[in-house]
Amino acid sequence: MASTVVVTRPWVIHPLHAAFLGGVFPFYLATLLADYAYWTTYQIQWANFAAWLLVGAMVLTTLALLSGIVGLVRGSRRFAYVIVLAITWVLGFVNSLHHARDAWAVMPGGLVMSVILTLLALVATVLGLCCLRNAGGVR
Repeated sequence: MASTVVVTRPWVIHPLHAAFLGGVFPFYLATLLADYAYWTTYQIQWANFAAWLLVGAMVLTTLALLSGIVGLVRGSRRFAYVIVLAITWVLGFVNSLHHARDAWAVMPGGLVMSVILTLLALVATVLGLCCLRNAGGVR
């Protein structure tokens, strides 16, 4: 007779948390691309796109950070992930304030901050989702 064992690990992130985290990097990457488009064309609409994409990135970063903090309270030991995500949130907030300026004043600081934020979001996503490959299952 075959038996199945389901192994659950408390350090695997919740699927909703994974969905929030999975959207963080694409939004920051889209912000970077919109900033680059504005830097090369100087059409003001690209600066507006970048500002709105940054708002979406901040919403998802906030939800992922709250989920990460809840995970820490529940016993997760992934402090590095939460710290990188918190740094991403703070720098994203500063970048949002920078993008709120006049369109001509956004460059080149907005582009540089978008590059840094995209790299931080990539690191946070890798740190947050790295444990999913060991998520248990049927043996």
